[in-house]
Amino acid sequence: MADTEPLTQIRVVLCGTSHPGNIGAAARAMKTMGLSRLHLVAPQRFPDPEAERRAARAGDLLAAAEVHATLDEALRGVAFAVACTTRTREVAVPAATAREAAARVVEVALSQPAALVFGNETYGLTTEDVNKCALLATIPANPGYSSLNLAAAVQVFAYELRMAAASAPEVPGRLLAPHDEVEGFYGHLESVMVDTGFFDPEHPKKLMPRLRRLFARAGLEHDEVNILRGILKALSRPRK
Repeated sequence: MADTEPLTQIRVVLCGTSHPGNIGAAARAMKTMGLSRLHLVAPQRFPDPEAERRAARAGDLLAAAEVHATLDEALRGVAFAVACTTRTREVAVPAATAREAAARVVEVALSQPAALVFGNETYGLTTEDVNKCALLATIPANPGYSSLNLAAAVQVFAYELRMAAASAPEVPGRLLAPHDEVEGFYGHLESVMVDTGFFDPEHPKKLMPRLRRLFARAGLEHDEVNILRGILKALSRPRK
């Protein structure tokens, strides 16, 4: 397997990007490291001449970029997504450094699509967006001044992915359930908990984030999702 082959399975997802120049600069950062799958969620201005100008010779990535209305659409089919953010918040997913996250992304990308998710330049990713990912990753920057330009952050993560791909194992790991299947399970779980009175959506506290964190640590496979949903269906049927 070529060192760069896993990189063809990795999406870079930019959410709510406000300046088109940052989209172009991110595309350039991706291409220098061998990444090519750019996905945009509700960009404020795209396509745009400024994006083309900042992309330099990475205009082909912009031409092939996929635009989505929601993050769920951008992650459809993805088996492992990483939220790239420096903001501290109460989230449902475990955290890692950029280097640790890159190694895990590449391991999954040996056999399945994976993704890095970046937020808006001003407010980053929402808590809801982060909780749709399996891992939160940060760049261990100067704690006194940790703010990075979007394209610079993409460049750091892209470099770590390329280095991880160069030392990736030959044998892929276990196959994980794609994002849409896992989100379907979470919706099913919440519905059953509400119906049984276990969960009050008017006073949710932190139940669903904690359950998401639990299953994110497990890394659900396709068959495991089916088993769990089968249990939920059985529990929601009246006993004979």
